[in-house]
Amino acid sequence: DSICVPGFDPSLNVMTGITPINPMIPGLGLVPPPPPAEVAVVKEIIHCKSCTLFPQNPNLPPPSTRERPPGCKTVFVGGLPENATEEIIQEVFEQCGDITAIRKSKKNFCHIRFAEEFMVDKAIYLSGYRMRLGSSTDKKDSGRLHVDFAQARDDFYEWECKQRMRAREERHRRKLEEDRLRPPSPPAIMHYSEHEAALLAEKLKDDSKFSEAITVLLSWIERGEVNRRSANQFYSMVQSANSHVRRLMNEKATHEQEMEEAKETFKNALTGILTQFEQIVAVFNASTRQKAWDHFSKAQRKNIDIWRKHSEELRNAQSEQLMGIRREEEMEMSDDENCDSPTKKMRVDESALAAQAYALKEENDSLRWQLDAYRNEVELLKQEKEQLFRTEENVTKDQQLQFLQQTMQGMQQQLLTIQEELNNKKSELEQAKEEQSHTQALLKVLQEQLKGTKESVETNGHSHEDTNEINVLTVALVNQDRESNIEKRSQGLKSEKEALLIGIISTFLHVHPFGANIEYLWSYMQQLDSKISANEIEMLLMRLPRMFKQEFTGVGATLEKRWKLCAFEGIKTP
Repeated sequence: DSICVPGFDPSLNVMTGITPINPMIPGLGLVPPPPPAEVAVVKEIIHCKSCTLFPQNPNLPPPSTRERPPGCKTVFVGGLPENATEEIIQEVFEQCGDITAIRKSKKNFCHIRFAEEFMVDKAIYLSGYRMRLGSSTDKKDSGRLHVDFAQARDDFYEWECKQRMRAREERHRRKLEEDRLRPPSPPAIMHYSEHEAALLAEKLKDDSKFSEAITVLLSWIERGEVNRRSANQFYSMVQSANSHVRRLMNEKATHEQEMEEAKETFKNALTGILTQFEQIVAVFNASTRQKAWDHFSKAQRKNIDIWRKHSEELRNAQSEQLMGIRREEEMEMSDDENCDSPTKKMRVDESALAAQAYALKEENDSLRWQLDAYRNEVELLKQEKEQLFRTEENVTKDQQLQFLQQTMQGMQQQLLTIQEELNNKKSELEQAKEEQSHTQALLKVLQEQLKGTKESVETNGHSHEDTNEINVLTVALVNQDRESNIEKRSQGLKSEKEALLIGIISTFLHVHPFGANIEYLWSYMQQLDSKISANEIEMLLMRLPRMFKQEFTGVGATLEKRWKLCAFEGIKTP
């Protein structure tokens, strides 16, 4: 069916030979859907009250349109004449359908919204027409229309609403269908009471209501409705249920007999069918003999050969099925000889059944007592497990507490040792300060003595040798004080390894009179001891300032720190 007009057949005019009808004739208001691609589109001149529409050249390609948005009811109309008014636009496009809104721009285009979606297809039909207002030839009174789909939020919102409504209807329909196809719920089981138990006992005796009654009885027993007061009543109902065993076995025997009769009937019918197949195959075999075969045509011989092969296949299949049935019967007969028949099993003595029921009852009681004992054992095991878990938790807590106490004691000992070291450092710092103050006081005293001697020399006119002796004396005292401080600060060697290192370093620096940096010295020492570090070597050199001294060479980026051997400089020759 057409999108525009429901039930409209676009190929009707082609089939009947009727000339195409102008869809925009005033009063008709019918625009057919676009014809097939092989049929040429015939457009005619459309006359309106205020304007005239001329079709485009049929040799030109049809005007292009964008992809249609979902639920589109709005079209874009471009190429309007400059003097076209909203009334003229409505006059032209209201023949396509009811217009709900026209939004005209100051330029030569507008948007038209229709009431239904199929009216948009009618408006698209007008794309490519040239519009002329009245009979004027002015350029402002003519223009080529371009009609295309427009994307509007109102159209998309209405389309979404329709889609949601259809989805709701579909869900409702599916739910109704599921409810219709859902199997019925089982009937509710009533609660136990003496009145209901009496009614259930009557139902258990009725063959037609036995299935429903046995379900209720099973539910009551599983719920735990059996107690000392209702035990006899439940026993009578169980006994009534047991009475149906013989009936069910009789029904089973009846159905088995019917099945055997049906098997026999089927076997007889299959035997007759197989006999007829044998006759048909005999007919085909007789037809293939030379007496009759020569009189048939080539096509007839081919058909007879095909029919014969097909009949033989069917006959072989039927014979195999019949042989299978016979083999099954032979196996059943051998089984019947080895075992007792169901009828013999039903002839069991009632005394034996009663003894079996009594034994089952005794076994049930013993199992119940065992279950109670197992429950008590499980409860005891749970209690023991809880106690064991608690003791394990206490042990783990004690271990954690002991570990924390040990760590606290270790931290306290470390703190005490750090405090002792701090006190030693403080005492050393105080001694250094005292020595510094002592040396400063000594320097001041010597400076005052020097000033006094200079003044006395100037006044008394002593010789220059006396002043030199005084200067030498002061310098010697200062050097003696400095050497004593250095001796106090410097420490002796701690091990034989350090003495060996000092000897090797002294030898190395002795052959390098201009000194060597710490990296060069460390690379040499590492060949002898791979575990030694540059920091250890530097600390050892700093501890012996009388033997090794540090000098800086270079300027700026070329500044380099070198160590030299100064032990021989301190030895004064006589």
